[in-house]
Amino acid sequence: MIALLQMQPAQSDGTGNTFLIFATVLFAAAIFIYIFKPASVEHAVEKTRLAFLYERKDQTFENLRDLNFEYKAGKLSDADFSSMRDSMEQEAANILAEIEELEHESGTRPEVVA
Repeated sequence: MIALLQMQPAQSDGTGNTFLIFATVLFAAAIFIYIFKPASVEHAVEKTRLAFLYERKDQTFENLRDLNFEYKAGKLSDADFSSMRDSMEQEAANILAEIEELEHESGTRPEVVA
């Protein structure tokens, strides 16, 4: 009975430590592969210069509408509004001129989608 009370710790054969090391190395390898694997690259459709200009035209007109709204809301002074409006209108005119030139060169007008 005294022998039962004085239990000695079980001798480990190292399989528990070996399994823990193996699992850790496997987990680290999985993380490494996940982080550094090549990502699948989706190729976007290339835009033509004309499509790009139409997008810029829409954005410029939207910016002009926003500018007018902010001016009417009292957020801009007269001088700031005038200078910003002039530069945006000049940009819009340049875009429209380039669109017209490209359409004239190609001889076709793309369909306008509203």
